[in-house]
Amino acid sequence: MAGTTIIHEDEILGKAYDAHLMRRILTYLRPYQAKVVIAFFIIFATAAVELTGPYLAKLAIDEAIVPGKPDLLLPIVAIFLGALATSFVLRYAQNYIMQVIGQNVMYDIRQQIFSHLQHQSLSYFDRNPVGRIISRLTNDVDALNEFIGSGVVTVAGDVAILVGVVIVMLIMDWKLALVSLAVLPLIALASHQFQRLMRTTYRQQRVRLARVNAFLQENISGMLVVQLFNREKRKFNEFDDLNKDYLKANIDALRVFCYFFPVVSFLSVMAIVLLLWYGSGGVLDGTIKLGVLVAFFQYTERAFQPIRDLAEKYNIMQAAMAAAERVFMLLDEKPTIVDAPNPRPLGKVVGDIEFRDVHFAYNPDEPVLRGINLKIPAGTSVAIVGATGAGKTSIISLLSRFYDVQQGQILLDGVDVREVRQTELRRHIGVVLQDPVLFSGTISRNIRLLDSDISDEEVRRAARFVNAAGFIERLPGGYDYEVKERGANLSVGQRQLLTFARAIAFNPSVLLVMDEATSSVDTETEALIQDALYKLMRGRTSIIIAHRLSTIRHVDRIIVLHKGRVVEDGTHEDLMARNGYYYRLYELQYQEQEGSGVRDRGSGASEPSEAVVEARAD
Repeated sequence: MAGTTIIHEDEILGKAYDAHLMRRILTYLRPYQAKVVIAFFIIFATAAVELTGPYLAKLAIDEAIVPGKPDLLLPIVAIFLGALATSFVLRYAQNYIMQVIGQNVMYDIRQQIFSHLQHQSLSYFDRNPVGRIISRLTNDVDALNEFIGSGVVTVAGDVAILVGVVIVMLIMDWKLALVSLAVLPLIALASHQFQRLMRTTYRQQRVRLARVNAFLQENISGMLVVQLFNREKRKFNEFDDLNKDYLKANIDALRVFCYFFPVVSFLSVMAIVLLLWYGSGGVLDGTIKLGVLVAFFQYTERAFQPIRDLAEKYNIMQAAMAAAERVFMLLDEKPTIVDAPNPRPLGKVVGDIEFRDVHFAYNPDEPVLRGINLKIPAGTSVAIVGATGAGKTSIISLLSRFYDVQQGQILLDGVDVREVRQTELRRHIGVVLQDPVLFSGTISRNIRLLDSDISDEEVRRAARFVNAAGFIERLPGGYDYEVKERGANLSVGQRQLLTFARAIAFNPSVLLVMDEATSSVDTETEALIQDALYKLMRGRTSIIIAHRLSTIRHVDRIIVLHKGRVVEDGTHEDLMARNGYYYRLYELQYQEQEGSGVRDRGSGASEPSEAVVEARAD
């Protein structure tokens, strides 16, 4: 599905030139407008200097060589060398300035995109695959950089040279100018055809490249399954088909290039032939000077070079328009969760939580929570249990305001969480998720998350508190041990202990929310976590989502969800005595009876689905 979405997005390229998009691209040049003005000045100066070469050749022939005045040849040659040196310096300065501007614009756009993504609502990431977002930050920003560094200003230079050549040729000899420019209509026709064909082949390249990228991302991420089921050969054949398709699209593009540039070269040679035919007759009958004819040969060649460059710049511009459309589409995406215009301060947080008739759905036709009413007094510990899909995690997401309720209210100390600034609300919520999230960097960096207010001693104290100090101090370098991407060089239990240490280091003043935080660890590690958990829950409003009974036996209350509704509420003993829905969940995990009690089969019992629980009830 993700791959299909990307293909569809890349296939709709919009216009080859869009004035609105161009204006938005050019806004990124405003901070560097002084450098852009200098670059334009250098470009026009370069064009003027380079136009002097053929004219100096004319002077050398007509004023020095033909009349036999060698003393005039030396200053002309000196001026010629000076013009070449000046052109070299100007070209270097122009390329350097524009590349620096392009790199700075790329930096600005990447910063803007990353900042925008940080403030996007989680629903945006539910809809958009990571691969597509990364593509916006890399491929599309690179396309804009190429356009700014090699397109937007250099096009002006190409046009300046072309216009300058035509003007100089018309001034020198308008008849010869008309002869040498007679093939321009044919070149314009060939350029139009080239642009039309390149637009088609460019679209084919983008679509097929998107398919290759989507396939690679999916299969590299799922390499374990590919190898486990011996699908290497079949997947290789699938990739081979996609790769051949992409190869064909590239060859089609090369075919168009191979058609256009020989055509332009042929027509430029035809212009030279026409000049030779018409100009030689003029030289022989004395109406045209030899130096003028030689200068026209050089000017004609210089007139065709910008035409070739402009055709290539068209492809750069087309790529930039497509990239800009996608980048600005991302930047124009508004967050669905925003702070209230006049947010209410929380003040000193006590920790009373209340859900009033809360209704919520990720998709309108699939309600997740249906009329939830809950009161959790400050300082109490609550466990939320239920079968898979009952809506447990949604409770946490709504409380943290990653999503907003469609109906009802969630109150913290009597204040609707929608009226509180998001950063202030989340400062009081410590979260440990089922899948521990670690970043590349040291152990201490992962615990403090770049918060300079958390000292090294506080990092170590948090690690000791959750019993993580033991394994950390055994690692090479201890707290300076380098964690690889996603914590690949640590076990699941070690990663989970570090996320507990992180939550404690940030010291949430009231809430500790855990989303099945011990479901992926072994019994020994779970015992270490539980020891820290009991200490951490004292005096805090704690909400625990877990299906392991070792986690929830000692909480103050257990709330049972079923199909988005609260069906039971009470202590472990009360709920077991009711012989209801909670009892059936318990029974599915712990089968072997010993007298009036139930013996634990193991801490790795999995959470049943609602269908299984209902079937057992029947």
